[in-house]
Amino acid sequence: MSEFISLEEVKNRLTDPNIVIVDCRFDLTQKEAGHSAYHEGHLPGAIYFDLEKDLSSPIGQHGGRHPLPNVSTLAEKLGHSGIDESKTVIAYDDQNGSMAARLWWLLKYYGHDRVFVTQEGFSSWVKKGYPVTTSVPDPEPRAFLPKVKEEWTVNVSGVRELQNYELLMDARAPERYRGDVEPLDPKAGHIPGAANSFWMENLKEGKWLSKEALRTRFEPFQNQPITVYCGSGVTACALMLAMTEGGLTKVRLYPGSWSDWVSYEENPVETGDGKK
Repeated sequence: MSEFISLEEVKNRLTDPNIVIVDCRFDLTQKEAGHSAYHEGHLPGAIYFDLEKDLSSPIGQHGGRHPLPNVSTLAEKLGHSGIDESKTVIAYDDQNGSMAARLWWLLKYYGHDRVFVTQEGFSSWVKKGYPVTTSVPDPEPRAFLPKVKEEWTVNVSGVRELQNYELLMDARAPERYRGDVEPLDPKAGHIPGAANSFWMENLKEGKWLSKEALRTRFEPFQNQPITVYCGSGVTACALMLAMTEGGLTKVRLYPGSWSDWVSYEENPVETGDGKK
């Protein structure tokens, strides 16, 4: 089964009562832009989840720029949005799937496997002439019962103790991985020993690569334990989405990612090309 769903299939299932569509649009540089865009027009029946207000916890001294949300708080939000174990969730954004992937991963982490990310974003939906509305739905509340898979994450102590057989993968752009630039965090570079696999290389012209292409891309890592991180644990989810579609099954997330790693003064930093 695919982790993705085509826009055409979404259009054909808009009236399906067993589906909940979630708009995850968010701009890291303009925090209210996604919510404003939602009110200007969204897929019929879609609800809105904000990356920082709904899919993250408040920032602390450690934990990174987008700490994982409180489990009970997000579970309550999911329930109020009409989501329970009977519903299939379809997530979309207009950021190449990076924000939608965060919700996809969180739901999987909570034990809810009936979740998909659209193969393309909202702009493609509009270009295809598919329906858009400004109407905000009023879903019937339900009870969402999370069954958290704690083994899917690793904290900073666990990353420090990673053994050589486990691959640490940095999902950021190569120039941030190398430490050439760092627009968001106080230190540039990557966690020592990490390899680089830029998450956006799994898309072409705003559309996720096919299952076959992703399987070929990640074939060298089959059956290998992998821990993935990025800047703050968001685009790492997008890389994990691509890896899962490509058949990898032993992938976990360092939620705090680079922004958490550099919040500890004693943690070492590496620059340059590192592992290929």
